Parts: sequence; C-alpha cells; structure tokens
Amino acid sequence: MGSPISFYLAAAGVGTLRIIDNDRVELSNLNRQILHWDKDIGKEKAKSAQEKLSQFNKHVKIETINATINENSIAGLVDGFDVIVDAMDNMPTRFLLNKAAIEHKIPFIHGAVSGLEGRAMAVIPGKSACIRCIYHGMPPEVKFPVLGTSPAIIGSIQATEVIKYITGIGTLLTNRLLIYDGLNMKFTELSVVRNKNCEHCGDAVIGKQ
Repeated sequence: MGSPISFYLAAAGVGTLRIIDNDRVELSNLNRQILHWDKDIGKEKAKSAQEKLSQFNKHVKIETINATINENSIAGLVDGFDVIVDAMDNMPTRFLLNKAAIEHKIPFIHGAVSGLEGRAMAVIPGKSACIRCIYHGMPPEVKFPVLGTSPAIIGSIQATEVIKYITGIGTLLTNRLLIYDGLNMKFTELSVVRNKNCEHCGDAVIGKQ
C-alpha cells in the first residue's frame, strides 16, 4: 500500500512524508508497487520512492530511512510525526506500529491486503479500538499473492483517512473495520468495540502511560 498512500499524500501536499523500508526493488514488486519501475530493480525501495515523489511535488519534504522496524528502532522512527500509516506485509511489525502509536498517542491508519481482498481501519489512541482488539495471536508468516489493484484501493482509502484527520473533516473509520472483497466487488463494514483488556490499548495499559 505504500506506493498509493505516499503518492496521494504527496499530491495532497502533506508537509513531510517519512518512508521507512529496508528492502530493494524486485521484479515481482512491479505489479503493485507503482512507484518502482523496471529500471529501479536492485535499488533501495525508499530511495526509489523518494526520486519519484520529489519530482511529483517539490513542496513536500520526503524523508527516507533504509531501516528495519523493530522494538529498538520504532520509537525514534515515529517520534515527531502526526500520523502513522500501516503499509506492512506482516503482522508482527504491524502490531509494533499499533503499540507505538498508542504509547506515543499518534493516530494509526491500518490497512492490509491479500489477493483480491483488503481491509482498513483508523485508530485514535485512547478513544477507539486498536487492531490488537480484533486480531488475536500471531498468524504464521506466509507469502501471499496480491492483485495490484487491491493495495491501490486500500492505500487510497488510507490516504483519504489521513487527509480527513489532518484537515478535521468527515467521519474517520474508527471502531469500524472496512473490508473490501474484490472478487465479488463489495464492501462490508464491521463494528469494532475497544477491548478493555486489550494488551495494547486496554484500560490498565492506558492508565500506566
């Protein structure tokens, strides 16, 4: 989702975008990661994205960090930013972002895709349910196919949520999980309730912060 998210946020003129990625561009990325082109294969993804976005909107500051997001690095990576946007492809790192967002009281815009499906939700720390309230346990790490249009759709929804939050307009996807079914072309919305015993955003955890 990182490509459509960053593309539309740059188009909207968001002041500073920080892109964190420790990977390099591969041929298999090109069907969905539209900021990377054939000539970029082998380049650091963060640098490849920076090249395109800086040309697209010169008024937006693009920061790139070639780093791994882990428990030791995450506090420094998110410090000072207004919103954290989830463009991850694995749940362990997604949970780290969720936890950091709550601890630092930074809104978190969740998104995930698999095949022709996707989902999105907004998390406002201390006010709404987080993704740990709905995802329990740790799923096995597996490679999954993704149709390029799925991250485009979910990433666009995430970018919309960021812009709405920054500008203070509309109603955010808080306490609601939006599910996209591309195979049958329909959207389903599920109500989510904050779990008071959640290990990330539960009452006892928030009380300690």
